[in-house]
Amino acid sequence: MSLTRALIDVGPLRGSPVFRRLWIGRTVSVLGGFMTMVTVLYQVWDMTHSAVWSGAVGLAQVIPMVVVGLLAGSWVDRGDRRRIYLIATVGQAVCALLLAAQGFTGGVPVAGVLVLVAASSCFGAIGGPAAGVFVPRLLPKEQVAAGLALNQVSGQAMMLLGPALGGLFLGWFGVGACYLLDALTFACAFYGAFGLPSLPPEGEPSRAGVRGVLDGVRFLTGHRVVRGALITDLAATVLAMPVSLFPLVNAERFGGDPRTLGLFMSAVAVGGVTATALSGPVTRLGRPGLVMLCGAGTWGVALALFGLVSDPWTGLALLAVAGGADALSVVSRVTIVQTRTPDALLGRVTAAEQIVGQGGPHLGNLRGGLVAGWTSGATALVLGGLLCVLAVTYVGTTTPELRDGTPAEDQ
Repeated sequence: MSLTRALIDVGPLRGSPVFRRLWIGRTVSVLGGFMTMVTVLYQVWDMTHSAVWSGAVGLAQVIPMVVVGLLAGSWVDRGDRRRIYLIATVGQAVCALLLAAQGFTGGVPVAGVLVLVAASSCFGAIGGPAAGVFVPRLLPKEQVAAGLALNQVSGQAMMLLGPALGGLFLGWFGVGACYLLDALTFACAFYGAFGLPSLPPEGEPSRAGVRGVLDGVRFLTGHRVVRGALITDLAATVLAMPVSLFPLVNAERFGGDPRTLGLFMSAVAVGGVTATALSGPVTRLGRPGLVMLCGAGTWGVALALFGLVSDPWTGLALLAVAGGADALSVVSRVTIVQTRTPDALLGRVTAAEQIVGQGGPHLGNLRGGLVAGWTSGATALVLGGLLCVLAVTYVGTTTPELRDGTPAEDQ
């Protein structure tokens, strides 16, 4: 296989100026989002020196995502997705400007900071489902997987770069300047989407309110391939998410060295970036269900083995393998959702996928912490990895359409 075919397929960037502009704007905005994540955590800790308040930052982000998400998906499936996304982007920019104002002036209590974080998360819960239709509507079907892989690799790269830049800018310019920089990145996202054509739903628009949400739920429970994709993701995150266990495992197995702890998350991200950068053969394969199942199973196996090793370099290598497998699984899951869901339902299904993607890791970290409290960090890792493998095997065995790539009309 040539190196060109092994590397990520950049055909969507070459062939679609509209997608290229959207991708650049999204990449810059994601970078600002990761910088703000570090800034919020730093500010809340600096104001309170409380782990409870620091943990509340995660709740302020996730709860609005869950509560607003499904209702937002129903709204997205009734209107022009481009217009809704632009409104949501402006809302997030305003929240970032308000965070910048309080960062420069001070005097806002920590609860006020969390309210602004929650408001921004509400707008994100609206913009996410709207953006979920862009790739399948802008690109030919054979390039959708490549377009999603490009989104994934940029997100992984910004996850590596954003927190580091956020820490540097915090030291150089302070909290307010970091929030202001994030607000400016939303201008790039707005520009990237402004040139899109109008994107109303194709087919029958969503019914209003709860009835529209229930229509989306019925599709999710009735479509075996999409349902299997989301269950597989939940199995990987809820049963095997390792992040909350890293400090304990580092103390148990690696002497508590903070340098080792810092490398754990970097290893996962490096694996994800590398795998996505070499995802050309995977996206061209046309078997996203099989890739997703293999990726989720490999994630579980690698994390279980990580719980058994005592050599730090072997552990980091296993985490890189886990990160790479997870990245390919995510690309494949999103490909399944966006190619198997009718456009008229895509906003609601994307909202559900967003909730799974955001909520699953938090539940998984909670599960890991509880199991480790009863046993040990290594036991929680090994048990979670094995349970993930068993769950993924069950989904693959009972959902042959997902495993074999049966066409959507055969569901």
